[in-house]
Amino acid sequence: MSSKISLQQTTPNKANKLFYIDNLKILLTMLVVLHHTIIVYCAPGGWYYTEKTTQMAAIIPSTIFVSLNQSFFMGFFFLLAGYFTAPSYHRKGTWKFLGDRLIRLGIPLLFYSFVLSPLISYLVYYFAEGRHVSYLQYLSGYRTWINFGVLWFVAALLLFTLIYVGAKHVITIKFKKSIPAPGTGSILLFAVFLGVLTFFIRIPCPVGWVLKPFGFQLGHFPQYIVMFIIGLVAYKNQWFDGLSLKLGKSLRRVAWLGLIFFPLFFLIRAKLNMPIAWYSGGFHWQSLLYAVWEQCIGLSVLTALLSLGKNSWNKSSPFLNKLSRCTFATYIFHPLVITGVSLIFKYWLADPAIKFLVLAPFVVMGSFLLGSIVLMIPSVKRII
Repeated sequence: MSSKISLQQTTPNKANKLFYIDNLKILLTMLVVLHHTIIVYCAPGGWYYTEKTTQMAAIIPSTIFVSLNQSFFMGFFFLLAGYFTAPSYHRKGTWKFLGDRLIRLGIPLLFYSFVLSPLISYLVYYFAEGRHVSYLQYLSGYRTWINFGVLWFVAALLLFTLIYVGAKHVITIKFKKSIPAPGTGSILLFAVFLGVLTFFIRIPCPVGWVLKPFGFQLGHFPQYIVMFIIGLVAYKNQWFDGLSLKLGKSLRRVAWLGLIFFPLFFLIRAKLNMPIAWYSGGFHWQSLLYAVWEQCIGLSVLTALLSLGKNSWNKSSPFLNKLSRCTFATYIFHPLVITGVSLIFKYWLADPAIKFLVLAPFVVMGSFLLGSIVLMIPSVKRII
């Protein structure tokens, strides 16, 4: 979610053609905020503070929502990051590029780990757990200083960037022949392959297993790594320029079919009386089925959004420009807004599902508002 993924990274003669990328960043950032908000109240998953509903009418659609999000939205960010990495590297050169990345990615990592995450944890400790101690007293016993939280993405992007720069100096082979953009069949075939690869990774590293202290869920990393590489390849071969509306509509239909397929997972679990964890990993055919489904629907949604965005959302306005500019700041600070709002309404005697429906729009707006306010600080604006 680095701010380097922006129109300023493109060459001047192409800047006016990529408004849809900024618009997609806004959409993806909104999904991130909603994703974590619904985890607080309805969907499975962990957060700083949660109030889980027991209503199946809310749990099932919430589970579908987070599963669908997880299938594509972070992979989408890595795709965009890869796409804009190469031109930035070529424009700045090795050392300036690395220095820029260390500042724009490293400083937010340090800030989140040493300032924002302890603050959020303290708010939960004080207001949710009722342990009324001063902030300095709390910090004296705080031990989780290396905690990237949602900025695991930034840590991974920094790692991928360093590997990319290293590879540029080791691999000197240049491919002059361009690679044609894949069609619907090739994308789906590749998604199946990626699903099988993900299945094998999830045998030792099931979904939910986290590599500490970095926060990496390795069960999702096959897609992240591949999407970053595809972003590099896509830029070199200008795949985004050739995205057709026909491709987007075709994969949109595939995504809808995949979504309709989702209830089958509930049926399989009910009929076999199997643990839900068998979908998350381990050597189970259910894990293979879910991994393949996840990649097929994820790559379909991702490509459909790119294609439909290029052909339908390639427009801008001062308001959209402002929203796009603060997406990275919103990404960094949205956990504070989510946790703060949930703690404020902790004593509202309503079902958590109702709380989500009422509070979610305000959480999204509040996250973008806080992001825009943070960017008013000149020193911060130069970093993110």
